[in-house]
Amino acid sequence: MSSRKGRKDAARVVREQLARERRRKQTLWISLGAVVVLVIAGLVGWSVWSGQRSGDFTPPPGANDAGTGVVVGSGPVTVDVYEDYICPACKQFEQTSGATLKQLVDEGKVRVVYHPVAYLNRFSSTQYSTRASAASGCAAEGGRFTEFGAALFERQPPEGGAGLSDDQLVDIGVEVGLDRDAFGTCVRDGRYKAWTAHVTEEASRADVTGTPTVLVDGEPVQQWTPENITAAVEAAGQ
Repeated sequence: MSSRKGRKDAARVVREQLARERRRKQTLWISLGAVVVLVIAGLVGWSVWSGQRSGDFTPPPGANDAGTGVVVGSGPVTVDVYEDYICPACKQFEQTSGATLKQLVDEGKVRVVYHPVAYLNRFSSTQYSTRASAASGCAAEGGRFTEFGAALFERQPPEGGAGLSDDQLVDIGVEVGLDRDAFGTCVRDGRYKAWTAHVTEEASRADVTGTPTVLVDGEPVQQWTPENITAAVEAAGQ
């Protein structure tokens, strides 16, 4: 009896050891599987991130060589304007100084580079900053960049909401003279969203920390009144 009991105990010990070994292997494979999933996810994320950083974007017609903004005018002094279409201070800037910039362009004194950044996506539930900036690229494609930008500021939605819908963006484009079918397709396809990401990233690289930011030949204009902008342009042109 004791011999049979001993054999049973030995068999039980062997079974328990085998069961522990199976559990150990299962845990190991599960852990390895989780690591593989994380590695794959990381590679996919890195691929998307590096793809955006490596220049995988299409700038709209009229963009500068770096693809960081849309150029208006051809004067000897360069004015860089960094704006976000949901930024209330940017709306104020356009209302107070937009006409001054247009006059300086018309007089052949400046080359304005508009950088429509998407810094404030967090202030809408639909990434309105990105969608509006991308739509401005579509407007540049149709030759109505400044007109569309001015109209966006006139219709600026409040922060914290959904922002204007794509249909509303298209309607505004049509109002400023853009073709509904061509412009609408561009907006709804998000043709220039990758460009917006590039503009925004390069603005951050250039240490642009807020909007609006106005530079005249690379020097910041601290108070962007019409008088200060005009004085900075005249000083740079001497």
